[in-house]
Amino acid sequence: MNLALFDLDHTLLPIDSDYEWSQFLVRIGVLDRETYERENDRYLRQYQDGTLDIAEFLRFQLAPLAAHPRATLDAWHRRFMAEVIAPRILPQARELVARHAAQGDLIALVTATNAFVTAPIARAFGIGHLVATGIEVGPDGQYTGRPEGTPSFREGKIVRTTEWLASLGHVLSGFERSWFYSDSRNDLPLLERVTDPVATNPDAVLHATAIDRGWPVIRLFEGVD
Repeated sequence: MNLALFDLDHTLLPIDSDYEWSQFLVRIGVLDRETYERENDRYLRQYQDGTLDIAEFLRFQLAPLAAHPRATLDAWHRRFMAEVIAPRILPQARELVARHAAQGDLIALVTATNAFVTAPIARAFGIGHLVATGIEVGPDGQYTGRPEGTPSFREGKIVRTTEWLASLGHVLSGFERSWFYSDSRNDLPLLERVTDPVATNPDAVLHATAIDRGWPVIRLFEGVD
């Protein structure tokens, strides 16, 4: 058995699910448009530039989860999946995941986006394991708006992936082959740890790095808006 790890945003999806979740909440009137669109755009630019302060971003991004009951959040998320995510799960991304599944590989979605947003997306791709930024749950069963554990971002993806593998009795070095598919310079730490890094729809920095190091470059969404 080998290991296949997939980033989510702009890797398996041609959109950023974190960004689109906030935009969705703006559209349905839950969040203030002017405030959240401005801040959402600012954090997205920082992520793309490799300058994102993950602790600051999570305070912003997780706050709405603490402001509403879980049942309400779940109902909104079902609508978000139907309106925003499902139309963007494209055949070429499904086929990439299915190829690894057919090989019998252990597969996980490894994403900085929080587990509330991404767990249903992982299920939609048929991926049974999710390594995502955790969210603290209070004694009342509601989200507190604070992250739980190490955020799954940059070097944190190595920490969280190592913890997940250990829970299954594995170590990363124990696999003959291990793939990680990602679009982002922010994922270079984990890309450098696997045997088969794959720059997938890469940003300019990752593309240049992949060319320099001889890593394969694939583009799943050419011509997709």
